[in-house]
Amino acid sequence: MVPAIQIKGVSKSYGALRALCDIDLEIPCGEFFALLGPNGAGKTTLISILAGLAQADAGSLKVLGHDVSSDYRQARRKLGVVPQELVFDPFFSVRETLRIQSGYFGLRNNDAWIDEVMERLDLTGRANFNMRALSGGMKRRVLVAQALVHKPPVIILDEPTAGVDVELRQALWQFVRQLNNDGHTIVLTTHYLDEAESLCSRVGMLKQGKLVALDSTANLLKGHAGTHLRLRLANGGLPESLRPMLAASQTSGEYELVLREYGDVESVLAQLRNEGLEITHMELEQADLEEVFVQIMRRE
Repeated sequence: MVPAIQIKGVSKSYGALRALCDIDLEIPCGEFFALLGPNGAGKTTLISILAGLAQADAGSLKVLGHDVSSDYRQARRKLGVVPQELVFDPFFSVRETLRIQSGYFGLRNNDAWIDEVMERLDLTGRANFNMRALSGGMKRRVLVAQALVHKPPVIILDEPTAGVDVELRQALWQFVRQLNNDGHTIVLTTHYLDEAESLCSRVGMLKQGKLVALDSTANLLKGHAGTHLRLRLANGGLPESLRPMLAASQTSGEYELVLREYGDVESVLAQLRNEGLEITHMELEQADLEEVFVQIMRRE
């Protein structure tokens, strides 16, 4: 099957700045994929090249088999992009904005789908509002709707929930999950790593223009992050033998240990018993994607 997105050997520089360095990435149809990285890692540059807003210095990019350079029109028809910036035309209403966006793709009589998208994004009550009259969160919803008016099979969400309220975030993810269940391929960039962990089956991480991690979310969690054991001791301090396991600086009497596996818990408890230390509180937690991300980004 033709992959939804195929990227081979893509590099991009802006003067002396190497924004992307020899990126190879393939995303199959129907996947919910997270593209993560710190600010300046190259995420938005890669999205801009996929959307035809910038050109790669080297390599090739395809959307459902259509080259984004030589077959731009078809590649762009297959792609819907929700940009990070709030870009809008202040002279039109919400409905007019979505009708105009439909026209860019040669779509007429698209009101039934526009109505459905507006309803799913809770925009129906503001369909005739001028874009200038909307709050930042509502403008963000319109950006999502614009990306979906031509029913693209591949959807890229670049920080879609930045600065929006919890209600919109929940409604948006419910809608996007449904789109993914219907067969749409979703690519998400976000700084809310809990969203990526709960939504995405696979994760790629960029650092300084290089793809430094690519694996399933489950494998990344299993392979890079340990188990956290939080303890509060009533008497005495943590034994020296356990101090190398400390996660960070601790408050008096409270400690957070990083364990390699669940089996290490018994060893820790045995050492505490031997020292005559009393535990007044204990929590055991599996590390999350945020910790994995920090570990990978700290590597040389």
